[in-house]
Amino acid sequence: MKTQLIDKAGLAHHAQWITSPNFDARPQAEICLIVIHNISLPPGQYGGNGIVELFTNQLNPAEHPYYAQIYTQKVSAHFLIRRDGALIQFVSCMNRAWHAGASIWQGRERCNDFSVGIELEGSDFEAFEPAQYQTLKKLIVGISDAYPIQAIVGHSDIAPGRKTDPGPFFNWQAIASNIK
Repeated sequence: MKTQLIDKAGLAHHAQWITSPNFDARPQAEICLIVIHNISLPPGQYGGNGIVELFTNQLNPAEHPYYAQIYTQKVSAHFLIRRDGALIQFVSCMNRAWHAGASIWQGRERCNDFSVGIELEGSDFEAFEPAQYQTLKKLIVGISDAYPIQAIVGHSDIAPGRKTDPGPFFNWQAIASNIK
């Protein structure tokens, strides 16, 4: 399997780059965790610009009733994998994206400090596409080659009771060989 190379600047070769303003410098923390999420905007709809607009602070609250509830949120992820497997990068892996919120992993709080966040275009209510798993596996290998990754977890694992993603339809077995 050909990996998705991550360069010294924390950028994935072959990813579409769309700059999010929603990031800051990482504290002196080694990148050791990958957090998998799901997202669809509007909820349950795929292929539109809602996710990109949310991560770039351009979401129009008049475009959809749900947007009026979230358009002021300042959030991002390092990566988004679309339903067709297309890869978008919003934040360099060297910086802290704002994807995990209040979170804890193995007694360490603030998982954004030491993790890479990967959003899969999807929801808790249906399966992800094979193309997404193909891109995800390549990306995991690339991230693991660049950083000392200790674990791959779901958002629900680091924020239990608050978050449910990547959800019950995420196939952990599809990436099992990538999990340390």
